[in-house]
Amino acid sequence: MPETRGAIVTGGLRGLGRAMALGLAREGHNVLAVGHIENDVGEVEVAAAGLPGRVVPLVADLREPEECDRVAAEAAARFGGADILVNNAGLTFTYIDPARFRRPNPQRFWEVDDEIIDNVIATNYLAADRLSRRVAPRMVEQGWGRIVNVTTKLDTMNRLGTHPYGASKAALEMATEVWAKEVEGTGLTINIVNPGAGANTPGMAEEMRAMSRDGRAARLVEPDEMVPPLLWVVSRAADGVNGMRYDANAWDASLPAAEAARRAGRPAGFILHPSQDG
Repeated sequence: MPETRGAIVTGGLRGLGRAMALGLAREGHNVLAVGHIENDVGEVEVAAAGLPGRVVPLVADLREPEECDRVAAEAAARFGGADILVNNAGLTFTYIDPARFRRPNPQRFWEVDDEIIDNVIATNYLAADRLSRRVAPRMVEQGWGRIVNVTTKLDTMNRLGTHPYGASKAALEMATEVWAKEVEGTGLTINIVNPGAGANTPGMAEEMRAMSRDGRAARLVEPDEMVPPLLWVVSRAADGVNGMRYDANAWDASLPAAEAARRAGRPAGFILHPSQDG
């Protein structure tokens, strides 16, 4: 059993975040699972019952700086502080353009309302930035910590009709690269864990069904596939692994974790040849 850590998982009440929160708790970690939908709380409590680690659901609006303060304070009160932060919360295509998969042409950037732009940037990038800045000092002081960001594929960031989703994830991708350089050698590591393809969450499932009708069907990544790379990245075995990106759909769970990581990983940030993107 690994050392028990205190963790924050944003977007932790459903989808990828719930899978990662429960995966951390199965390893004995105590998790503050943060989400914005009150109705999700009961399902998480049922799913977490009897696990070695505690999962504490928390409803918060991460668009607001004071709510990020509250999340960090709650982790400190319950667990003594966050040793692990998973920045997973995100608003996606079905929020930005609910008719996206029914319209013949993608929505253009000037057709997106200010409120949607503000909410997507605040949720997908600013919340991760604010929470990371609130928890990083303690991690550096104690000489150990993990920040894990969930971005997306390059060809999703630059796909037509994805504004401002792609822009918000591109910002977090580049922030990961910069932050990782700044914490090098401190014991805090900052990495990315992504699905690597469309995930079987409600919004993405709708896109995959549309693609299937067009003859472009792709395998959906199940939320639980995020757990093996996440557990490795936050483990002692990954001490010193910093500024890397791991795609769950490329992670071979039949291999030793270090070998799976070697095969599935590449440096965070942007590359010159999009064909190499995972």
